[in-house]
Amino acid sequence: MTATTGIEASGGHPGSPRPGRVWRRAMGLDILITDPAPAVLPRERSPYGQPDLAAGPHRWTARDSGEYLFVGVRGGGPLLLQEPSVDGVLGPGDICFYDLYRPPSLHLPERCRTKTFLLSREQLGLADRDLHRITRVPVRRDSRMGSLLSPFLSGLADTAVVSRPAVGEMLAWNAANLLTTLATEHLRENGRAAVGDQPSLVCRILRFIDLNLGDVELSPERIARAHHISVRYLHKLFADQGTTVGRRILLRRLEECRRELADRSRGTRTIAAVAGRWGFASATHFSRVFRTTYGMTPREWRDSAGR
Repeated sequence: MTATTGIEASGGHPGSPRPGRVWRRAMGLDILITDPAPAVLPRERSPYGQPDLAAGPHRWTARDSGEYLFVGVRGGGPLLLQEPSVDGVLGPGDICFYDLYRPPSLHLPERCRTKTFLLSREQLGLADRDLHRITRVPVRRDSRMGSLLSPFLSGLADTAVVSRPAVGEMLAWNAANLLTTLATEHLRENGRAAVGDQPSLVCRILRFIDLNLGDVELSPERIARAHHISVRYLHKLFADQGTTVGRRILLRRLEECRRELADRSRGTRTIAAVAGRWGFASATHFSRVFRTTYGMTPREWRDSAGR
């Protein structure tokens, strides 16, 4: 996952924005601002062999000109043909989750702007069934969470796409955490997720991992023990998310090291000290996996971010 500065380019794929679009990709999160708003949201081809539909069964209509926020989620399950259509009206500032494999069709006035956050279902801690549920009801701008996060996410997107890479990385990291919290609360407030349900457990585990990244003793056994489940069941939860526990821990540690190495405000902390702070017992091992993941050494990344 590489970070780029905000750009304007031409092309039709989300990775190659059309004129008028500003795009940032960082920390596994893509942020796209479009003004005027597009008639079609960013989408990706489904890996499940389903027809490449231009729009899914969802249809959203904006009642007024203004700004609309969308959260496109990668990793949805196969299309449920029995799933009923959903028609809804959006107000300015509303936040709408959607499946990147089956984006909703939009009916927006001419003078609209959209800000779209694209990230994986794993990052949000959602199971397939939760993704189907969370896309059915938007987060209203005047709701408890909407009134707090809608303007904040909007401003964060504006800042992220014009920031230098190191700042953009930190803003993207914060945006992903805010969207994870929003997804969890949105499901809970709408009575969609039962207490003890698997997605809630996965969210708790992911947060536990984030809070303990600096502990070199963090392991599947410790994580399972802290959540009163077996190690075998823990591995199954992550297999259902398309990854492994060890892979998740490694990538999160690398992301935090990468972010800190690019942050000049933290002074001249050595690479070995940064690696140790985020749970790497060996600086040599850290440098090797960093280069394998990002295509450059930690020193090369720190120097390029400084420039």
